[in-house]
Amino acid sequence: MKRVLVVLSLLVIASLMLAACAPADGGGSEASAKVIKIASQSPLSGGQSGVGVDIKNGAQLALEQLNGPLTEMGFKVELAPFDDQANPDNGVANAKQIVSDPAILCVVGHYNSGVQIPSSEEYHNAGLVNVSPANTNPRVTDRGYLEVNRLVGRDDVQGIVGANFALGKGVQSVFILHDKTAYGQGVAEFFSQEAEKIGIQVVGFEGSEEKANFDALTNTIMNENPDLVYFGGMFDQAGVLFKQSREKGYQGMFMGPDGLDSSELVNIAGSPLLDGGGMFYSTVSGPASLYPGTAKFVADFKSKFGADPQPFAAQSYDAMAICLKAIENVAKSKNGEMPTREEVAMAVRDLQGFPGITGTFTFNGVGDPTSAQYFIIQVKSADPAKWGENAVVETLDIAPPSK
Repeated sequence: MKRVLVVLSLLVIASLMLAACAPADGGGSEASAKVIKIASQSPLSGGQSGVGVDIKNGAQLALEQLNGPLTEMGFKVELAPFDDQANPDNGVANAKQIVSDPAILCVVGHYNSGVQIPSSEEYHNAGLVNVSPANTNPRVTDRGYLEVNRLVGRDDVQGIVGANFALGKGVQSVFILHDKTAYGQGVAEFFSQEAEKIGIQVVGFEGSEEKANFDALTNTIMNENPDLVYFGGMFDQAGVLFKQSREKGYQGMFMGPDGLDSSELVNIAGSPLLDGGGMFYSTVSGPASLYPGTAKFVADFKSKFGADPQPFAAQSYDAMAICLKAIENVAKSKNGEMPTREEVAMAVRDLQGFPGITGTFTFNGVGDPTSAQYFIIQVKSADPAKWGENAVVETLDIAPPSK
């Protein structure tokens, strides 16, 4: 009898030990192997977070709405959001962390080209595909990395579009400033080159990292009194510069690239921004409501996040959709097995005529869309809530420069 009790006790102890060692979800290693993550990188804090958070939110909404095919194959799909703070060092540090997680098979981001370019070196080295909803510097794709793709146009086209629009508005002289970043300085240089080529006099070309006191620059602007002040950079810096220029008495036109496309611009600069020659910007991303396929997206976004989407949120939705579709295509071809990073990178580049909400996408050999849209938009109201009602005054479809 004692022997029976000892045997039973040992069996109970063994069963308890096995239960303690078993995974809590009961799925074993198969459950963890079925987790797929897609990372996002954008500024979630700091002066550019208004746009950066909505880039993350656009990706999140797409993942929640479009993960069905992968879920049906037994995968659990998760978003891994990272805050690059619009800072290259933070972006690279995050990228190192991203590539170290084998569950991450795609990256949506960034907002700033100066962050995307060094961060994507890490993605490239790890074979991890990156689909950018916003980056416009030519170097983003000119490196020819299989892993790097973008949904929007390029600054070597955007600068030309902006300069020719300015000429059409009667601009004969321009003072050009930039923020010394890869993005801001790059687009300013392209604008300057085209301006000189078509006969607009460039009376000044300067870079500044100043964000609070532009007294020296506004004095120079007033002395030169150009028809146009063009700023290559981001809205948080431009808003202060434009406000102080108006306070100094400048009454010419303001213009810049898509880095100025944020309702925070008028929140910072106020109604004087619209005085004199007014405010225009070129962009590779029109208001979300402009695209035929975005009506549901705008309604769903506002319902979930409590506000209309900021620029590039719709493109971020499409970038996530492309990541999901590429992963799905690979998984189906492997009968539900986990895709590799290399397979996903190739599947993204192989997509033909992908139907996004902001357009139909096919990538060329370096990861540019085979055709991209460029818009010239006039700011019509100093009310940030009416930013989406800005007037689209010109729309162009242009193929990327051939290499």
